[in-house]
Amino acid sequence: MLAYILASVILLVGIYGVVAKKNLIKIVVGLLIVDYATNLILVLIGYRQDGIAPIFTSPREDPSRFVDPIPQALILTSIVIGLSIIALMIAIALRLYEKYGSFDVLDIRRLKG
Repeated sequence: MLAYILASVILLVGIYGVVAKKNLIKIVVGLLIVDYATNLILVLIGYRQDGIAPIFTSPREDPSRFVDPIPQALILTSIVIGLSIIALMIAIALRLYEKYGSFDVLDIRRLKG
């Protein structure tokens, strides 16, 4: 239960970084934290104390001890998608810096054109 609470706190820190900060780099870092916290929560959902890999080695294996492999597969997909999205956001932030000379969202809004 404590792990879920800590993962939720990390998620809230990332959401705060996205909502409250005005610097594009800090917003991207906030989105990274949200992504990692989401991955952590999904891994915690699939975790089982004293669990074993979901591979039947004998007909007497107890399936209730198996660890759920679906969240682990989702995490692998999420890592790849998150990496590509972060790379795209950094590229957009660099283009905005080249055009406006600032990472501040308020300056970019003020300098429309």
